[in-house]
Amino acid sequence: MANPNISEIITTTYKNRDKSVADNALDNVALLRHMKDNNKIRKVSGGHKLNQPLAYAENGTVSWYSGYEILDNSPQDVLTSAEYEWKQLIGAVGMSGLDQIKNDGKEAFLDLLEQRIENLDTTLMNKLEEGLFADGTGNDGKEIGGLQSIVADAGTGTVGGIDSSTYTFWRNVTYDATTDGGGAASASNIQGYMNAVYMQLVRGADSPDLLIGDNNYWGFYHDSLTEIQRITGRDTKLGSQGFKTIEYKRVPFVLGGGKGGACPTNHIYFLNTKYLFLKVKNDRFFDPIGSDREPTNQDAFVKYIGFAGNMTCSNRSLQGVLKD
Repeated sequence: MANPNISEIITTTYKNRDKSVADNALDNVALLRHMKDNNKIRKVSGGHKLNQPLAYAENGTVSWYSGYEILDNSPQDVLTSAEYEWKQLIGAVGMSGLDQIKNDGKEAFLDLLEQRIENLDTTLMNKLEEGLFADGTGNDGKEIGGLQSIVADAGTGTVGGIDSSTYTFWRNVTYDATTDGGGAASASNIQGYMNAVYMQLVRGADSPDLLIGDNNYWGFYHDSLTEIQRITGRDTKLGSQGFKTIEYKRVPFVLGGGKGGACPTNHIYFLNTKYLFLKVKNDRFFDPIGSDREPTNQDAFVKYIGFAGNMTCSNRSLQGVLKD
């Protein structure tokens, strides 16, 4: 190695930054930030798959009765589990011997290293955001199953190993502006369409707590409001953290598009994050992986940083999508 202390410098730099990617993810992706604020990011120690318990039926022993009437105490099968596959994301930062020679001074070396780490952070964030909206089939099925899987356009599909064509309780709400609403979405009809989705997702006090939309649909809703109605959400956590947020029924409605945004075109997701989780390996939430690597046949040094986990859901029926 050109600099015998290179391993220590990179390791120390990563040690000081080893949570920066995770923190940046939370700060730049509204869904993750909302989930963190509501304790929905769960670190787990491992396992063959990511298990998500869920209730799929009511307890059938509940009934009105009178006096000495025989009471029902029959066993109840009301719980099951969805099982989600582990998905992995990784990136590397490295230095060749020539890089070290050209940047042998500590300040020059650290400046180059910082630039490469910042670039790695940004790239990982972009990939993560794409995954949060993905359907899990990208990159030969290696990508996480995001909103296009859990809150599918058709409302059906197999999620967490449960086939919603067989188990209808496992379908999400879906509303097509053209076929269900009678015409493509616009500023004049977007609120009516949103109300139609919302009403299907209210169960007593249980209702969506986060909406995410693309440029078109977020813009339609924004333009449908008068200035006095256009509550920006600055008093909400997401609004105060800089996300472009307006409100719908006192629920934050976040712009999931913008430049390079990953939210699919002409979509609004109505999410009840009480039933959404990001489950991650406790030492793979954008943590440095393994020891420092020095290839035996190269004059170079490499360090990996990675993620292992998946998005899980315990109730699809209370998630919805408005799309065109």
